Parts: sequence; C-alpha cells; structure tokens
Amino acid sequence: MRAPGRRDVPTTLPALLLLLPLLLGSPRGVGAGAGAPAELRVRVRLPDGQVTEESLQADSDADSISLEMRKPDGTLVSFTADFKKDVKIFRALILGELEKGQNQFQALCFVTRLHHNEIIPSEAMAKLRQKNPRAVRQAEEVRGLEQLHMDIAVNFSQGGLLSPHLHNVCAEAADAIYTRQEDVRFWLEQGVDSSVFEALPKASEQMELLRCRLVGDRGKPCTCRYGLSLAWYPCMLKYCHSRERPAPYKCGIRSCQKNYSFDFYVPQRQLCLWDEDP
Repeated sequence: MRAPGRRDVPTTLPALLLLLPLLLGSPRGVGAGAGAPAELRVRVRLPDGQVTEESLQADSDADSISLEMRKPDGTLVSFTADFKKDVKIFRALILGELEKGQNQFQALCFVTRLHHNEIIPSEAMAKLRQKNPRAVRQAEEVRGLEQLHMDIAVNFSQGGLLSPHLHNVCAEAADAIYTRQEDVRFWLEQGVDSSVFEALPKASEQMELLRCRLVGDRGKPCTCRYGLSLAWYPCMLKYCHSRERPAPYKCGIRSCQKNYSFDFYVPQRQLCLWDEDP
C-alpha cells in the first residue's frame, strides 16, 4: 500500500405530535420496499447561514446510517455509521484548485470508533418522515468540537475486514484513509485482523513536524489539519407521555450539530493546500 496522501412509532400519532417538525412514522422515500434503505432529504442551515440539502439513508438490515451533503465550496461530505462493526467513516471529496497545481479533487477518509449513543439507531432513522419538506432545519443542540489526531493508516485492500462499507465509501481515498491508535486497540480486541492497519511515522516524529500552513516547501512532509461539520443529524430520540399509555413512547428526534478537526501526516505539503489559516 502506498503511504496515505500520495497521488502517483407508531404509524399513527396523536394530533398534538403533528406539531413536531420530524416524526417517527412509516418509512418513506427511496427504497421504501422491504430490505431497501429508506431515504430522507432535509434542507439544512449551515453554521455560516447558507442552506444546503442533506440526504440521510438508513438500512435497518445492515444496521447502518449514511448522511451526505455538499458544502457551498463544492466539497462533498459524507458520514457513515456502521452499528454492527462499531465504526464511523467520514469522507470528504475536496475540489482542487487547478491553478495551484492540484488534482481535480482530493479525497480523504477518517475512520473512528462509533459509540451507539452518538446517533439514533438505524431502525428509528428508517422511520423518520417530515411534515414540511421545504422547511429549513437548524440543529437544536450544538455539540463541542472534537479534535482527533489520526496516527494510523488503514490498508484499503483489507478495509472490508473493518467495515463492509469502507470499500465503497473510501474508494476515491484509497491512499488517504486514517484512524487512531486508541480506536485500533478497541477493534483488535473485537477480533479485527491487524493487517487492516499500517503505521505512519512514529508519534514522536510526527510531533516534530510543523503544521502544513507553516511549511513553505510544497514537497516537504507536514501535519495537515482538516475540519468538517455535520450541520444537522438526529442524535437522540424524544419520548412522550400520555394518560392513555403507562410508559413513555418514542415520538420524535432531537437534532444536533457537531464539528470535527482531524490532524494527520502528509508526505508533501502539496496535499494540504487548504491548511493555510491558523
């Protein structure tokens, strides 16, 4: 493998609940047939005020969720949650600047451990529908920035052993798939083969590398930083109470926004030209 970065509820709801913008009901959208993923398209307001469309898909058979959105600068961001394998995959397809000698686009994949309380279950996601598809959604809760140091490479050819989704999601980023030592330790304990992971330069060596924004020579290695945001996603289920039901029942979702910052090794400054601001 080349070093990463190289380029050579109920179906019927009480009337009161219809006031909720997003409800749990019968699956709708693309693939409403048995065994096919259910899709929901949601208009979302980004942190800078602009509006984009998110596509959310849930496959309850595979126990997975995927989210995809295009940023105003053209970058395509996707997020996949694989509940069966405790894996989440972030992918960014970044449009290149040809006048700076970049390729047409650059792909990055970041793979980390999925904690099941981060997002609603796939079965619940498959039942989401919205009363007003033209409404612009804004997250109810902004969760704190998560900074991650990605110090291990994922071997694309063996990536299916980690998650069956990796080959499809990260196909364009085969040489730029990153993860963390602490997550690798967890997956190895779960029985994932060690051939999936490859060492990057030692942490001590990486610590000596400058941030790419401080490196003038585009051919030198450096530590790159890439930030992405999940502007809107269903992070928790809401429960309601009624006199007719003795126990609380699912009646909607709570939405969240979450920002991530990834630091990772690149063999050439040329592969991190966006990292120019402090």
